[in-house]
Amino acid sequence: MPVNASNSDLNWQAPDFNLISVDEQYYSLSKLSGKNGTLIAFICNHCPYVIRIIERLVSESIELQNIGVSTIAIMSNDAKQYPEDSYEKMKEFSLKYHFKFHYLYDETQQVAKDYKAVCTPDFFGFNRDLQLKYRGRIDSKVVENDNNDIKREMYEAMKLITETNQGPIKQFNSFGCSIKWINNE
Repeated sequence: MPVNASNSDLNWQAPDFNLISVDEQYYSLSKLSGKNGTLIAFICNHCPYVIRIIERLVSESIELQNIGVSTIAIMSNDAKQYPEDSYEKMKEFSLKYHFKFHYLYDETQQVAKDYKAVCTPDFFGFNRDLQLKYRGRIDSKVVENDNNDIKREMYEAMKLITETNQGPIKQFNSFGCSIKWINNE
């Protein structure tokens, strides 16, 4: 069921961050943001939903780069409780799937909280001014397995954002595994 973007929680400014990437360097949002827009994807290594879309995300990130949109992936899961999401496993995961974008580690989970991320994968599309204009899924194949007519919802939304600085009216929520929050009991 589509969400009417005019009624959803859009138009807020992307909070800055400074996180370590799998290349062992720290990056801020301003360092990684794209000329025409920025896509931030909260993902992890073990979620079956992420594994199902990861090759499409890598492919779409290349297409987005061609139109001036930067892709950034962030892993915010509790790696102590889920060791398959550790920083070392993030490096392996990014190599296995040939990431062409930075994969950042949000060890304190503060960035996920700042963005109100809830699941993996969770996609946030920002315009050139870093205002949120898209909060949706990658494409229609997520729910329509046998459909060969895949609607590239995320790509088309980001393309629209580069052209108009606004996102689509109808957006479909992303869904997946919940973020694995640190238990501070």
